[in-house]
Amino acid sequence: TKGSRTACTYNVWELLFRVILEQKVTGKEAVDSYSRLLKYFAEPAPESGGPALVLPPDPHKVADTPHHVFMAANVERKRADTIRVAASYAHRLNEAADVSLEEAYRRLRAIPGIGEWTVNEVGVLALGDGDAVSVGDYHLKNWVSWALAGEPRGTDERMVELLEPYRPHRARMMRIISAAGMKAPQYGPRITIQKRW
Repeated sequence: TKGSRTACTYNVWELLFRVILEQKVTGKEAVDSYSRLLKYFAEPAPESGGPALVLPPDPHKVADTPHHVFMAANVERKRADTIRVAASYAHRLNEAADVSLEEAYRRLRAIPGIGEWTVNEVGVLALGDGDAVSVGDYHLKNWVSWALAGEPRGTDERMVELLEPYRPHRARMMRIISAAGMKAPQYGPRITIQKRW
């Protein structure tokens, strides 16, 4: 049977590193920052046969990395601090396979700089939570409102309301809407990439 399957890697730290980089910036900026930081932290994967395949950033190294390294990758101090603190608790975060989903979320929320959007993004992609709703996302509220109610603009509250009938599969429904390309009409100029320094 075909359907929407949700991953469950339990590798919380590896995903959290990328998701924190995506906070409050465009996707292109986040990818650029991640690529730059990977070059700094890069260690070749065992038996990879060359430098093309590298391991994810080692949390011990990340926790001890000075701020100027992050600044060079266009990551301001607030996100850099969040990443460094999260890295120092990576072993506790990666114990997600041995604790309840509620406890895993509690550990994530305890880290300064991690809000509901970050928690839910990690919940869906690393913990296999098929019901997590990424409130605070710039686009999703509009996509859901357009796909489910024909409304070109939505709010987080309206998105949660429209998704309620799909509980406990709200994250799966959002992924189906995104994969189907049901994007709301665009008005006005696109977000531009900001020069931060």
